[in-house]
Amino acid sequence: MLMNAVSVEADDVVAKLRSYVADGGYKPGDRLESERELIVRLDVTRAKLRKALDTLEHEGAIWRHVGKGTFIASPNVASGPSNLAMLSQQVTPVQLMRARYSLEPAIAREAALHASEDDVRRLKESRDRATEAPTWDEYEAQDDNFHRMLAEATDNVLLLSLFDHLNAVRRAVAWNTVVRSSVRPARTHSSFAEHDAIVAAIEARDPKAAQEAMRAHLGSVSARLFGET
Repeated sequence: MLMNAVSVEADDVVAKLRSYVADGGYKPGDRLESERELIVRLDVTRAKLRKALDTLEHEGAIWRHVGKGTFIASPNVASGPSNLAMLSQQVTPVQLMRARYSLEPAIAREAALHASEDDVRRLKESRDRATEAPTWDEYEAQDDNFHRMLAEATDNVLLLSLFDHLNAVRRAVAWNTVVRSSVRPARTHSSFAEHDAIVAAIEARDPKAAQEAMRAHLGSVSARLFGET
């Protein structure tokens, strides 16, 4: 009886957390409050909250990044039993970058062909938020948002779904720890000019330039991570 009672209580906490997320107006990529705040808002213990977060992460409803927080996952990402965990264990960072090379330049090309004026405006705002980010963590969150907005700008739900799957695996793959020598990216950080080139090509409705600009951007990212392009 005691075991059943504990199980029901755990289910109640999961249900409470699900309701909180559902009623909170969160969008994919939004960051949840800290564990300390959620403990107060949900009136639960830290141990029970963490078990509930584990459940939602396993379901694919959220994803967590050590040192950055807990984020809302896209509803487009399938959450079959351990599917994401299994993929992240099988994919290496190099393979992941190769997959990005295959998909994201095509996304940039389609965005140049189909982006609305509102899409372009949102891309510019996202680019600017990344440029002005006060910390590396905030920059990476805004960079992630910029790339997803590109996928949204394709006006193609299948491409968006493919991007979300790829991005979910990217978050889960165990990258080597990057040592930062500054609090935030330098003003000369190469991604800023690369983002400018991508947005300019999309605004100019130039699919070839957008595709090439994204390939150049990914090449720069690859060079920083692996010392190669």
